Amino acid sequence: MARRIATNTAVDREGLLEFLRSEKRAVLTTYRKDGGLQMSPVVYGVDDRGRVLVSTYPSRAKAANIRRRPQVSLCILGADFDDAWVQINGLATVIDLPDSVEVLVEYFRAVGGEHPNWQEYREAMVTQGKSVIVVEIESWGPIATGGFPATLAQE
Repeated sequence: MARRIATNTAVDREGLLEFLRSEKRAVLTTYRKDGGLQMSPVVYGVDDRGRVLVSTYPSRAKAANIRRRPQVSLCILGADFDDAWVQINGLATVIDLPDSVEVLVEYFRAVGGEHPNWQEYREAMVTQGKSVIVVEIESWGPIATGGFPATLAQE
């Protein structure tokens, strides 16, 4: 049986956004007060401006960490462990109520499409006290898959 060859595919911003829009799961990395890393599994969406959006609550560690230090990284993952993945890096902002409501509408559209009752959704976001993290992408690595190095694949 042929061994699976690892890949690293460099992409431009449009290629990156196409890949990001095809996935919804990521691990968000922020910095704790002591400088250590804090990771959170998240569901994300990409808005029309190419920003990554993550719904959260204002009291979550990721929100507090971003308010203190806005540098973040996300490892975008597919549904299966061996799917393609990419790391993106950027600056994040936490948007709280009331300003978060319309950005949360954008988040929902990016993740789940159209809601059957937008007024009900907006009210639920206010009732839940939701915030949203907005990540401006600054850099990214190649879109990668796991496997053997090409030099070992034929052995």
